[in-house]
Amino acid sequence: MKKYIITFLAISNGLLSAAETVALFNGKDLTGWYADVPAADDKEEKNPSFIVRDGKLLSLGSPGGHLITEKEYSDYKLIVEYRFAAQPGNCGVLIHASKPRALYDMFPQSIEVQMMNKSAGDFWCIQENIEVPDMEKRRPHKEGQKFGGAIEDARQILNLTDGSEKPVGEWNTMTIEVRGDEIIVHVNADLVNHGTNATATKGKIALQAEGSEVEFRKVELTPLAKD
Repeated sequence: MKKYIITFLAISNGLLSAAETVALFNGKDLTGWYADVPAADDKEEKNPSFIVRDGKLLSLGSPGGHLITEKEYSDYKLIVEYRFAAQPGNCGVLIHASKPRALYDMFPQSIEVQMMNKSAGDFWCIQENIEVPDMEKRRPHKEGQKFGGAIEDARQILNLTDGSEKPVGEWNTMTIEVRGDEIIVHVNADLVNHGTNATATKGKIALQAEGSEVEFRKVELTPLAKD
């Protein structure tokens, strides 16, 4: 009986929340996030690239920067519903984000899951690294170039599919599963990338402003039980 009482108290106090889904975007404001937009360093408005409008989170695309979670996460499933409402463009979800402005004085150290139109699911390594099968084929590189996340490295890893994205104006669902050093990405239920041996296993989550207006109606995270 004592065991059950302790378990009940733990649940009622919110201590056991491994399977509890969290809405990282609350549909109202940017609570739980902060912006890092270099062009706004000397300005009063620090997040000019990210707003909430009609219940949606908008990345306006310019000036370039990132909207970053205040908390770090590991071992989770992240569901992002997004669309390019007017015209095709570029954006990304960065996971395991840590050191700010680690690349080109703009991008935080992280592994980017690309959302660029017709390239959704590509990995970009940003001062981190991850491995996939067929590395020679799927990682564009010059002769002698290293696979890694530094400026001089081959940082892009191509996705597995063509045609997984919906037409511009329609909503896409990107699912990112993080299990230890493994990252699995689906776009609209298609497996588009699967990497292992990531050099980071935890960090913050970031959304990009990278030249295009993008709408998000869901950014939802569910913790996964650790193996």
